[in-house]
Amino acid sequence: MKTKTSSKKVNKAWLHDHINDPYVKLAAREGYRARAAYKLKEIDETLHLIKPGQLVVDLGSTPGAWSQYLRRRMSPDGAAVGALNGTIIALDLLPMEPIEGVTFIQGDFREADVLLQLEAALAGRQADIVVSDMAPNLSGISSADAARVEYLVELAIEFSQNHMKPQGALVAKVFHGASYNDVVQHFKNAFATVKPFKPKASRDRSSETFLVGMGLK
Repeated sequence: MKTKTSSKKVNKAWLHDHINDPYVKLAAREGYRARAAYKLKEIDETLHLIKPGQLVVDLGSTPGAWSQYLRRRMSPDGAAVGALNGTIIALDLLPMEPIEGVTFIQGDFREADVLLQLEAALAGRQADIVVSDMAPNLSGISSADAARVEYLVELAIEFSQNHMKPQGALVAKVFHGASYNDVVQHFKNAFATVKPFKPKASRDRSSETFLVGMGLK
């Protein structure tokens, strides 16, 4: 059992690492809401997924760093405001501060009325890219957490199969753990090409990694 003192030490150590994290500093300097923006940026710069004119759906978008990156990527001059060449639809259970040009829906897309809102925003179009930074609230019970992670990934894949162009791509956050091999298999069942990706902006000690599925089977 952790004592209060050891918890304080852990919190202090985390805060020290966070404050001195180069990506935290870079995010503050470049106007991103979270260091997560650089994870998507690195994946995109490696695989060249995001292009102006696309329709992109951002699942699990709050606080909005991925939508901010998408918005700049699809701006004619890379700006955070102004002209936007493309459509970005973001969705999260939690509220998100507005981002110019981004359509935000608050809700759980497992619920029929929220999915209807999302489909209305799509307006009969299919997404070019789906990005999912969704993560469950982890309980610390590995078997339960593995099942939750796998479930969210399955939802993202299912959404992509129903609402994405056949040649599209899904970028999803996953975790190395009990369900990892099963999650990879779900991707391989759904996509022609599957690439695992551990961006430099992901902390070394973090079990998070990303899977990119390209071309629906």
